[in-house]
Amino acid sequence: MARYFDVHPQDPQPRAITQAVKIVLDGGLIAYPTDSCYALGAQLGNKDALDRIRTIRKLDDKHHFTLVCKDFAQLGQFVLIGNDVFRSIKAVTPGSYTFILPATKEVPRRLLHPKKKTVGVRIPDNRVVQALLAELGEPLLSSTLLLPDEEDPLTQGWEIKERLDHEVDAVIDAGDCGSEPTTVVDFSSGVAEVVRRGTGDPSRFE
Repeated sequence: MARYFDVHPQDPQPRAITQAVKIVLDGGLIAYPTDSCYALGAQLGNKDALDRIRTIRKLDDKHHFTLVCKDFAQLGQFVLIGNDVFRSIKAVTPGSYTFILPATKEVPRRLLHPKKKTVGVRIPDNRVVQALLAELGEPLLSSTLLLPDEEDPLTQGWEIKERLDHEVDAVIDAGDCGSEPTTVVDFSSGVAEVVRRGTGDPSRFE
């Protein structure tokens, strides 16, 4: 059964955050809120959790996983980013955008797109995630909590606990954080291409 943490969306209880991060560091898979919708999260090098995410979501090997980062210093360790692209991303960060960029050697190969060698990165504007990332000290390997054959992501922590009680190790409930995933912008060619329209305003990248 999954541990259940009911946290305040603006001022998450440090004890709950510490316990949730310990679960991640011990190899667990968590469901947590972001600034767009709930997501599944695990430690970067955790192959077992990666396989569990693939199973829960029925993903193929072309799926772009996301590294959820605390800030640009952290993000810069994992992706190659030129000055022009940096300025474009900086203007909307933190926020509800995921950016696809060429990965550095710091990213485990199993996370990369098999042909493009790219990975998704983002810096969310959400107090709970920022608290998790500060405690963890590294990015969270992440994927939107969108179940197969369902059009909308799950939006309620208690429902996630009910539906995925035996498939995740913890659920962090900070209330409804919306049902629309991030806007995804692919910068792998050096030019912005909006590949998914979501919460973030896509017009500035079109």
